[in-house]
Amino acid sequence: MMTTFDLAQDEITSFQVLQQERANVFGRKEDHQSFRNALERLSDEGDEGRRKGLGYWMVGEFENAAARLERYESDVVASFTRANALMSLGRMREAVPIFERLVREYPDFSAPRGGWLDARLEADLQDGDEEQALATLEAGLAEAPPAFAASAESLYLRGRVAELQRNWDLAVEQYEEAREVDPTHRGNLFRLAYLAERWGLEELGLECYQSLASMLPIDSNVLLNLGVLYEDLGRDQDAATCFDTVTKTAPMNRRARLYLEDAKAGMCMYYDEDMEKKEDRLNQILRIPITDFELSVRARNCLNKMDIMTLGDLVKKTEPELLSYKNFGETSLTEIKEILQSKNLRLGMAREEAVASIAKQAQPPTSTGTETTEVTAKSISELKLSIRARRTVENLGCLTIGDIAQHSEEELLGMPNFGVTSLLELKKKLVDFGLKLKGD
Repeated sequence: MMTTFDLAQDEITSFQVLQQERANVFGRKEDHQSFRNALERLSDEGDEGRRKGLGYWMVGEFENAAARLERYESDVVASFTRANALMSLGRMREAVPIFERLVREYPDFSAPRGGWLDARLEADLQDGDEEQALATLEAGLAEAPPAFAASAESLYLRGRVAELQRNWDLAVEQYEEAREVDPTHRGNLFRLAYLAERWGLEELGLECYQSLASMLPIDSNVLLNLGVLYEDLGRDQDAATCFDTVTKTAPMNRRARLYLEDAKAGMCMYYDEDMEKKEDRLNQILRIPITDFELSVRARNCLNKMDIMTLGDLVKKTEPELLSYKNFGETSLTEIKEILQSKNLRLGMAREEAVASIAKQAQPPTSTGTETTEVTAKSISELKLSIRARRTVENLGCLTIGDIAQHSEEELLGMPNFGVTSLLELKKKLVDFGLKLKGD
């Protein structure tokens, strides 16, 4: 029988203890509530204050954890936990000096060094300096003690190096080695799952996402990606379960709600072309999540804080409204305008005007051959694409088969969650209609 962790009394000798007991806290609703009750009864001072801060990390209240643990700098577990809480909050620059201090105090331990190098990497990437991120990470790995090279943290970070160098095969190889050393390294599993899914290794991706989903508490991004992969494999019921779980724990997650609608539609045996044609494709484009576009971290964070989640939310905003927001400058504005221009949209548009503009862009290309014109004017529903491939072409603004043929392999592979498997599927379907992608 599993013993209940006593936050007020049990010895907490390491961060690993917190990780292990954290899963038990989320095992049952009763256990979680009991833990929360015990947490709130603790004092804010002394050792109880330290335990309270650690407890807040365990239940995912990272702001509270970071604030309360700041006064316990001399305690190793408190410092390491606070640094991890800051990383979860995206405050990488604040986490860096904490990890760096722990590296100086414990140079032979891999976890602090791994956290330090990872925090520096993410901080540089947040600044938009990919070259600096790569150079700093390579230098940090080169300076590490020889024993660090065999650790899961080192192998994971070498995978990140390979990704930044666009060496996908080596990245997958490094992540797989790291998984053999530590199959519970969440960051490593997520990157391996993402790359495997993107490059057609569905079974490996599924295995990694399922491993992550078994680790409590579950990250919502893991469930969303797992759900998408389930859809690709035709497991619509499993996909719907993933998306439904996210919507219940995060009701404002619009992406999860949209994906849930798709999964439910896939579960319906009467879902056919006629029903799909009745769906408003133009409004669907306006529902494209902002996260599907390649934006800088600063621009994405600003839009998120302004509750701008979809393309439809964005076009309603004016330039002055965006520029009035803290940290949103001309560079971010230029990014946004380029994205909208690619969809024949602009800032400050009324919804009706935006729909009309998209419709105009979606007119089928002219052709001298009547038969070719008829093919290119057909709805993309005629291709009977998988959900992932269909979402991608819709996100590109394609309403007809002819629209798809105007895009190249490079454009498609640059879209989120669109990999080689989806590309081959799409090209085969186009060939069936006598068409090819641009440049083929």
